Amino acid sequence: MTPSGIFTDLFNFANNGLGMNPRAGVVQATDGKFYGGTTVNPGASSGTLFQMTSTGTYTDLVLFTNNIGLFPGGNPQVSLFQHTNGAFYGDTAAGGTGNIGCVTCGVLYKLDMGLGPFVSIVNWFGKVGQTIEILGQGLTGTSKVSFNGTSATFKVVSDTYLTATLPAGATTGFVGVTTPGGTRKSNRKFLVLPAVLGFDPPSGPVGTSVTITGASFTQTQGVGFGDTIPAQFTVNSDTQITAIVPQGAKTGPIGVKTPGGTAISKDTFTVTP
Repeated sequence: MTPSGIFTDLFNFANNGLGMNPRAGVVQATDGKFYGGTTVNPGASSGTLFQMTSTGTYTDLVLFTNNIGLFPGGNPQVSLFQHTNGAFYGDTAAGGTGNIGCVTCGVLYKLDMGLGPFVSIVNWFGKVGQTIEILGQGLTGTSKVSFNGTSATFKVVSDTYLTATLPAGATTGFVGVTTPGGTRKSNRKFLVLPAVLGFDPPSGPVGTSVTITGASFTQTQGVGFGDTIPAQFTVNSDTQITAIVPQGAKTGPIGVKTPGGTAISKDTFTVTP
């Protein structure tokens, strides 16, 4: 479904040997594809694991055999979880060798699709100077951490955990961690939040040139004075913007929008006649 509400069926589960009742939902992996499970698959298996692209191309990956054969689990009901080693993990409600009477007790499983290791960020947004926590594998000996290409100072706490300070000049994008085993890329973009720290002059009529100071302005997409009417602007540096008070602007705070979010000034700009 699009943000505006346009709904499109991508795949119909039709009790045709490709599974039914996808209670577990789906998770998007680092390859951009979606992975999920169906709880049952009448006449064919005791549930399935599947892969689907964003355009609806559906592929069965695993047919659970309950307690006999290659895949002894049955009836998966929870979403898969992709570990930072690249593999998926999950469990099933039935199958396996344990049982109570004639009811099997389920299994824990690992699904390896050959996807490489990556790093995961604990908090996916932050401002310059904040400490960012990063999870991964084989982090001992890390030589570089960067935010969308901007190098950061960091501290390796353990083989699976390090912290980094979000550097000045960082922009919204993927995080890279260079380890002895290769460069690990984050599985999603880190959002760098902008900050408006001040502006000059504090007031003026339409057409006034206002210098805005702050942080993380490089990717600025829009500037507003007291409302959402867009103002013409020039990004002078990562810490400075020059904007022109637009026709229809209202007295109020100044806002700066970037891919990482929107910053609102604490002070009010007064629009004079």
